[in-house]
Amino acid sequence: MESYDTIGEPATGVLTEKRSRFIAELRPLATEAACAAFLAEVRQRHHDARHHCWALTLREGGILRYSDDGEPQGTAGVPMLEVLRREGLTDVAVVVTRYFGGVLLGAGGLSRAYSHSAKLAVDAARRVRMRRCALLMIEVPYPLYDRLVLLLDEHGAALLTTDFGAAVTLSLRIEANLLEAFSLRLSVLTLGRVAPVVLGEEFAAI
Repeated sequence: MESYDTIGEPATGVLTEKRSRFIAELRPLATEAACAAFLAEVRQRHHDARHHCWALTLREGGILRYSDDGEPQGTAGVPMLEVLRREGLTDVAVVVTRYFGGVLLGAGGLSRAYSHSAKLAVDAARRVRMRRCALLMIEVPYPLYDRLVLLLDEHGAALLTTDFGAAVTLSLRIEANLLEAFSLRLSVLTLGRVAPVVLGEEFAAI
């Protein structure tokens, strides 16, 4: 996987349907433990609500989970999960809290309400494209430092740290699919004397 879509920060959507209030909270997270903590937080804040239904999709392990939390089977968790899947989002969880308004919605009405409230939260969120990146370390002599900085800008690399010692040591992040071209340009710039050391990989918003 070279990239995936997630959200930049928490988002909320609120729907009122036949006096029932549905509060959807969408949050970026990357583990099931984080999702459990998120759900516990929502339950505590809305301790007087009847239902806290949820869905999550995680990149690591391709995990998809959901819960109807007491609503009729298939009327809450699955519709919410389908919203996340249709929108192409991963590393996110949505919890929809329902305050019952005294009027039964029926299976179809519940499915639409949970789906719609989740979609409202998704629409309110700021989407982020995460790309696979290489983490590099480069050591260059001082006369080449300014030219290297220009080369980083040309390739959209993010400079993470700079250490001015006997030489200049930089750590940086660059899109993995640009690494080969960057390494070639660096070799030309330094007449083959400098090559990047690959420290690892991570996904980052570019």
